[in-house]
Amino acid sequence: MDSDNASDLTDGKPTDDKPIGGRFHRRKFLSAAAVTLGGGAFATSTASAGPGMIHTESFDNNDWTLSWRDEFDTSIWNFETGNNNGWGNNELEYYRANNAWTENGHLVIEAREEQYGGCDYTSARMTTQGKYNKQYGRVDVRAKLPYGQGIWPAIWMLGSDIGSVGWPDCGEIDIMELIGSDPDTVHGTVHGPDSGGAGVGGSYSQSNWFSDAYHTFTLTWYPDAIKFFVDGQQFFVTTLYDAQNAGREWVFDDGPFFFLLNVAVGGNWPGAPDASTQFPQRMEVDYIRVYDWV
Repeated sequence: MDSDNASDLTDGKPTDDKPIGGRFHRRKFLSAAAVTLGGGAFATSTASAGPGMIHTESFDNNDWTLSWRDEFDTSIWNFETGNNNGWGNNELEYYRANNAWTENGHLVIEAREEQYGGCDYTSARMTTQGKYNKQYGRVDVRAKLPYGQGIWPAIWMLGSDIGSVGWPDCGEIDIMELIGSDPDTVHGTVHGPDSGGAGVGGSYSQSNWFSDAYHTFTLTWYPDAIKFFVDGQQFFVTTLYDAQNAGREWVFDDGPFFFLLNVAVGGNWPGAPDASTQFPQRMEVDYIRVYDWV
């Protein structure tokens, strides 16, 4: 079987791949009436906000200071490659490192219709696992999304303890997902031990397709609440108290999470591409910016 190795991003499209070596939580410091909390934040990072980028602004009734950013001028990303038995979703693509590159300062992830590694499609899946992890705070991701039947872009996070506790016990936060056959709607979802594959989430629709222009997808994450926004408009919130009332476990105060970016092709949710699907399809990411509340 053909295989790819992990690679760093380079400026311009790469020509080849470069190898590189059941709990129930009731936190006593939370007020049962609270929805958001002030306080500190925990983060481990191999990058920082950088000179001239530190600033404070207001959002979601809090003040936020920029603590980390990725403008895709350097790379801290790993590449997960292969099909991995459909990645648990019956996906049809083979992930390769050379389906992602930086172009004019933006990250490009491109899904293609081409045969590779026994699959009929290729794309890329990137993570910051082991390089940047974050718990609590605000995340802004500015991106333009692909479209078409069977296309499934995602901007998301997984608990850094996935290697020891597995999924879904580690927790998952989907900042943005889009099903390409419904190109004017995005979804925000959380997954935990009891929600399992179904997840708990909401959706946001607009009059134009999300492929027409860049939009900012925002997450605010507190010890007792997670909120989702598009271009500053909140469309879903889930809280520790919602989880307790529904008999679900809240694993989003257990530790930091890492980021993932990918464009899947096919899968249980979007279904397979058909004759109407146009290839290639790109997700373009302008930046990721992470803030701590102050």
